[in-house]
Parts: sequence; structure tokens; C-alpha cells
Amino acid sequence: MNTLFDLTGRVAVVTGGGGLLGRRHCEAIKAAGGIPVILEHNAESGQKIADELDALFIETNIADQDSVQQAFETVMGKYGKVDILVNNAANNPKVEAGAKVNFSRVSNFPLEQWVDDLNVGLLGAFLCVQAFGEQMMKQKSGVILNIASELSVSAPDQRLYRKEGVPEDEQAVKPVTYSVAKAGLVGLTKYFSTYYCPHVRVNALSPGGVYTSQPPEFVKDISSRIPLGRMAQETEYQGAVLFLCSDASSYMTGQNLVVDGGRTCW
Repeated sequence: MNTLFDLTGRVAVVTGGGGLLGRRHCEAIKAAGGIPVILEHNAESGQKIADELDALFIETNIADQDSVQQAFETVMGKYGKVDILVNNAANNPKVEAGAKVNFSRVSNFPLEQWVDDLNVGLLGAFLCVQAFGEQMMKQKSGVILNIASELSVSAPDQRLYRKEGVPEDEQAVKPVTYSVAKAGLVGLTKYFSTYYCPHVRVNALSPGGVYTSQPPEFVKDISSRIPLGRMAQETEYQGAVLFLCSDASSYMTGQNLVVDGGRTCW
């Protein structure tokens, strides 16, 4: 049974590998014997994680086709193959309450923010699949994992961000682009699962909120809306990532695995 989760020798490209969950995905892959390759636009964080894991870091702008192609050529030049692609990179604009003009509201939402968020969250995923997924088809084997969100299957609960005494038109909300990008990733998952079948499996993982020392009142409020009664820890998605990247999920494709403490059940 242990071999089901074994990734020994498998080259796994992880976009946004220097981020909060990206590094945890890389840790899980490394622990299972895989070879993580970190694609990250932030050179400092990307190199830091690479040094900790003795992994390859490639500074990459995934929203730029030439940059993705250069990363692909680097991976192929070093390893000659790619076995796993984890599309993890995303913009997640901070929700700040009480601003005089709150950018997150639809009436104020900047067009450049829309373009940037969708470029990273959707265009970047497409460009990476275009490069690495096509190589997997040539190899006749591979796994693509798209990191979506619980907000790919449900609307944001904007009550979580409300502040007493703040006028309605100044209340902060979860930006529209986050939901659009994550729902789009699930759409890409289903599309590519049939496009690349039967050789390449494509699935999505939709995590819930992660505890990162948010304000106590926010943590209490959101925890009351989660059946398990708490937010996730950073490491609690590693098992799901390993399952979806390994042979343990060999008969699974085109699916969106929601791991949210039960929040979307309510």
C-alpha cells in the first residue's frame, strides 16, 4: 500500500511554490520522494524554499508566455521530463475594511486589478498546461493538479468582512476576481481532463481558509460557520495533494476535491 503514495523520481513543477501553501505542497512532494521544481515570481521567497528543500527554483512570471517557455526548457534541460504540474499560483488581494473608497467593491473595482488577478489565476494556469501538459501527452503520462478554493463552489460569505458603523458603500468584500479565477480553474480542470485523456489525469483541490494569525474576531466568526469548528492549519492539505499527485488517485480525473472542514455543507 505504501507504493500508492510513492513519488520517487517524479519531477513536480509547482507554481507559486514560494507562497504559504506552495511551500507545503513542495514539502509533501519531497517527503514522498518526488523532485519539486519551484516556479515563483518572488525570487527571495522562491530561493529560500528551494534552499530548504534542496530543490530547483526558477524565477518565473507565469502570466508571460516567454517566461513560462523558458521555465519549461530549464526543466526539460535538467530532468528531460515532467511528471506533475501543480497550478498553485494566485493573487489574493487583502480585504481591508473601513477604507474611504474600498477597491474591493464592484463599483470601485479597478480594471487593472481584474486583469492582473485573472492573468495570474487563469492565464498563468493555461500557459503552464500548454507547456508542461503538452509534454506529458508526448510522454503519455502525467498528473495536473489545479489548486482552486472552496469559493469555486460557493459564494463568499461577505458577512465575515462587515464592520459595524461603516457605510454600506464602504464595506469591504471578498474581491470578485478570486471567485472567478478559482471557479475558472475548476472549469479548466474538467476541460483538460477530457482533452488529455487517457494519459494525463487532471484534478482540482479546493481548500478552505487557512489560519495565519488573523484577527481573533474574524477567526471566531468563520470558525462558527465551519462544522469542524476551526480554520485549517497550513499542513492539513498535504495529504490531499499527495493523494491527487500519486497513483493513489489513479482512477480519478476531472474532479474537484473540496477539503474545507465541511464549510460548504452548510
